[in-house]
Amino acid sequence: LAQLLDIDDTDDDDDSTTTRIEIFPDPTGEAGRRFGVDRGYRPDDPNIPPLLKLTVVGLGFGPPWGTLPAVLPGYSGNPNGKREWIEQSLEQGQRMGRWPEVLKLSSTSGDGGGSIVVGSKFDDFPLVGGWGRRPFELATLRLQNIIGIQMEHWEVLKPVDDRCLTQLGGCTVVGDDGKAIYSWVDRGLCDVPDMDDILSVL
Repeated sequence: LAQLLDIDDTDDDDDSTTTRIEIFPDPTGEAGRRFGVDRGYRPDDPNIPPLLKLTVVGLGFGPPWGTLPAVLPGYSGNPNGKREWIEQSLEQGQRMGRWPEVLKLSSTSGDGGGSIVVGSKFDDFPLVGGWGRRPFELATLRLQNIIGIQMEHWEVLKPVDDRCLTQLGGCTVVGDDGKAIYSWVDRGLCDVPDMDDILSVL
């Protein structure tokens, strides 16, 4: 997972400027359930296949009910939204060969070579190209992740416990004393915490 997401989880004690990110897998999802995350549509009903449960939530036809309010803005955009993190994520995915490619890259001069982002296809949208978050911009990032990560590497990433397929996520930030200073539980698919809200408590 760290490799797919281009996360540096190596332990390099010689580089004091590098912050190590440790990933602790939870194959059965027990930690999430203890944290109080939503378990999705009819989690204990053995007569409904997990993929069907996931489809019901994804289409907004069943609890939790926060899926559509989180998904639809990815298509409609937001004049006052923020897109910096979306562009950075799209750049990361595009450099790793994920489709669709929507950024315009220009080669850089010098010994290092490489390229820099000089624009986006969303810049060319009439009337809404200057919005904070353009229509379909966030939806494109989600599509890139679904195709380039989830579907392409499904055999590696698929849950070993079917309950995890419909179980939602959460986030908590703890201070030096071990007490939570920020907590969040997803209210639907694609309903994630605002990173600016998290950073504001640090």
